[in-house]
Amino acid sequence: MVNAAKKRIGVHVGTAGGVWTAVNRAVDAGANTFQIFSASPRMWKASPVKAADAEKMLELRKKHDVGPVAVHASYLINLCSQTESVRANSTAAFRGEVERALALGAEFLVLHPGSWKGLTREEGLRLAAESIEKAIDGIDFTQSAAAKGFRILIENTAGAEFSLGGKLEQVAELVEKLRSCAPVAVCLDTCHVHVAGYDIVSADGYAETMMLVKDTVGFEAVRVWHCNDAKAAMGSKLDRHEHIGEGTIGAEAFRRLLHDERFAHAAFIAETPVDAPGDEARNVGVLRTLAAG
Repeated sequence: MVNAAKKRIGVHVGTAGGVWTAVNRAVDAGANTFQIFSASPRMWKASPVKAADAEKMLELRKKHDVGPVAVHASYLINLCSQTESVRANSTAAFRGEVERALALGAEFLVLHPGSWKGLTREEGLRLAAESIEKAIDGIDFTQSAAAKGFRILIENTAGAEFSLGGKLEQVAELVEKLRSCAPVAVCLDTCHVHVAGYDIVSADGYAETMMLVKDTVGFEAVRVWHCNDAKAAMGSKLDRHEHIGEGTIGAEAFRRLLHDERFAHAAFIAETPVDAPGDEARNVGVLRTLAAG
């Protein structure tokens, strides 16, 4: 069993003042793993990573034993859009995300697959895979990235109409399509799982949902769990995050997940609201308490 103190539990943090400052923010919150945006999540273009910033981040991570680090891709990216210009912009933006994640020495890059509105789900799946393959064309993943275990993580979504990835089967299909051309794995979000209609709250429901995880993406592929309670009801398809233990999922489900040996290899990263100073530390603290008892 993984020692609760060593379990990788963290939170999404900001990078104001330089990307390396995220390490200090994570440590101050009691985290030993974290997630960031490598650029504004609502702008298409971004500046390259400064080598000095990347070096300082790596030094601080080593000093505080912080990792893995996940970078979350921009919300603008829609790699299965019906509109060719949007797909082209998304493909270019995603390439930039990969390049910045590699430059920072991040282990993971988390991606929402996108919306296939105006197409069939099968067309959306094909376009997402093709766009990702095009975005990473020519990038050498055999150098330092391989040593760090870099992976593009396909994240499940909340199940809104036309959103690719609302079903675990869709996540598994996209991963399978990409396996031959990209270093790819999975990020599962507790809020998304819950509002998409999968029961993780009751003991029996949790067991059944985890069998679906096993039969679709597989336990080993899940490298990150986004730990978010939910404001909305199970099956509502409304992606509204809540503080751990204060939403419709509840603390016990997180305790069960954190103690699940099938995810002993995974990092658990909160994307909970920041309603007041100290909320990051509060949610990390709740997760640590649940992991310990």
